[in-house]
Amino acid sequence: MEGFRIIFPEPNKIEIESFEVGEPRENEVLIETEATLISTGTELTALTGRFPANSAWSAYVKYPFIPGYSSVGRVVRCGSNVRGFSVGELVAATSPHATHSIVGEDNLVRIPRGVRVEDACFHTIASGVMNSVRLARVSLGDSVVVVGLGILGQMAVIFSRMAGAYPVIAIDIAEERLKIARFSGATHTLRFESWDGIRESVGRITGGRMADKVFEVTGDPDIIPEAITLTRSLGYFIVLSSPRGKTVMDFHDEVNRPSRVIIGTHFTSQPEYETPYNPWTRKRNTEFFLKLLSEGYLRIDHLITHRYYWRDAEKAYRMLLEDRAKAMGVILKFVDHQMA
Repeated sequence: MEGFRIIFPEPNKIEIESFEVGEPRENEVLIETEATLISTGTELTALTGRFPANSAWSAYVKYPFIPGYSSVGRVVRCGSNVRGFSVGELVAATSPHATHSIVGEDNLVRIPRGVRVEDACFHTIASGVMNSVRLARVSLGDSVVVVGLGILGQMAVIFSRMAGAYPVIAIDIAEERLKIARFSGATHTLRFESWDGIRESVGRITGGRMADKVFEVTGDPDIIPEAITLTRSLGYFIVLSSPRGKTVMDFHDEVNRPSRVIIGTHFTSQPEYETPYNPWTRKRNTEFFLKLLSEGYLRIDHLITHRYYWRDAEKAYRMLLEDRAKAMGVILKFVDHQMA
């Protein structure tokens, strides 16, 4: 069977190519995609090629690059040993932007009834941010600062509030993102003009203590030495973004002397298997995210700003390249009927 997928054959070039889908093996499932979410940070970095040579980025992005890792689709065929899924079921997968994907049964999560396809498309990012908030040990009454209000930053606001943080201070240069952050649950929003002004405002809001937890979600290595100063002594500074390059910082003044804790929380730090020490695998986080949506405890529809048919993917990426700040959740639709 012929399928189609989006590829970046070289930096700043977007194409759609055909490929042979193949048949699922005994423990695999063939999925027909209904919608996917563009991960604007990761995918634009891959598209532009703006990352250091000889880095983890350069090892990850090899051209032609196939983007996408958060999809929703329906099962159309099951391997002979698949027992947990049936044809016709709606599932979440970490598949690329493609009409069809073959995925191992163990990597799929069933989507509950009542969950909108578009909302479910956020599952990969949601599970990763849940993991970050858990590793940061955000708890009742913690003061939290989120620097950078893209999708990950908005999710950091949502799940920090859900964990009991107060206040939750959201910082960005774009007024539209600050407005969205208020819907996400930010108790205070600060538009960036200067770091001195931001430090003064965070100090005032926190009663002079500064923040217990600071999430850096811009990906800009030059912001890290400034953002860490918003963290109190013995507080946690969480690198939730994937910075594009090296950071120069005075570790004595900003880490050792104030005894701040720096935590990296890449999505891959979610354990593959549940243990008594950490039962929160990517799959379990995903199941929990979808359960929150199905029971109405969580709403994220305010994060969706753009929708494109998959054949118009180049328009979506060009829009993002022109001004990423005007977009938040960008959905690629793979079916013509209205998603429910």
